[in-house]
Amino acid sequence: MATQDESVAGEAARMVDGVKVYGEGDTEVRALDGITAGFQQQQYTAIMGPSGSGKSTLLHCLAGLDVLSGGNTYIGDVELGSLKDKDLTLLRRKKVGFVFQAFNLVPTLSARENIILPLLIAGDKPDEEWFQQVVDILGLDDRLSHRPSELSGGQQQRVAAARALVSRPAIVFADEPSGNLDSQSAAELLGFLRRAVTEFGQTIVMVTHDPVAASYADRVIFLGDGKIVDELLSPTAEGIIDRMKQIGA
Repeated sequence: MATQDESVAGEAARMVDGVKVYGEGDTEVRALDGITAGFQQQQYTAIMGPSGSGKSTLLHCLAGLDVLSGGNTYIGDVELGSLKDKDLTLLRRKKVGFVFQAFNLVPTLSARENIILPLLIAGDKPDEEWFQQVVDILGLDDRLSHRPSELSGGQQQRVAAARALVSRPAIVFADEPSGNLDSQSAAELLGFLRRAVTEFGQTIVMVTHDPVAASYADRVIFLGDGKIVDELLSPTAEGIIDRMKQIGA
């Protein structure tokens, strides 16, 4: 294991001895309890565990949306705790993509405007060839002028996925991205995320409670009480279910 001040080659993100505490005294909750984990470039990782195990807290701390109580988090070789708020915002804007369960689209903007919004905020222009490739794969070409209210849930989530990838971030964090979708829309979205890793060299870290969704990943990390309790490589839905039974998830 590298020391806290060393970067690890090939890792898009990592956490070293991560602790996150909420509350004090009798009300103290250790959402993360000494987690060390690396997330390789061009790898798809799913994070699973029972409710309250620390899944979303881990994702948010890795992404710089929440701050650790102890330990260190890195995006590439940059330690997030060393950054001022402005620099952290810039790093997230340049290096990180997000796909949330709630879509988080701007209702007054078209699908195209929603997709390129992070680039515009950063003062950048979209790479039109890359934009078109992402849009084509997600089947959104004929929906770009539509506002979110004119799109189905599956289409809105595909817009959110396109928004996360259009800036070619170093890493994409997805929090239950298929949780609000029907089975067909979920399969389409998860298949696209899989292709983003396999064909485009993207790095994805996804929180999910669904063994089928997690089976699209290269590995699954299982949490329990704020700790990593198990890991599964090349997972299948059946293998994930069996492992969850073994660890009592």
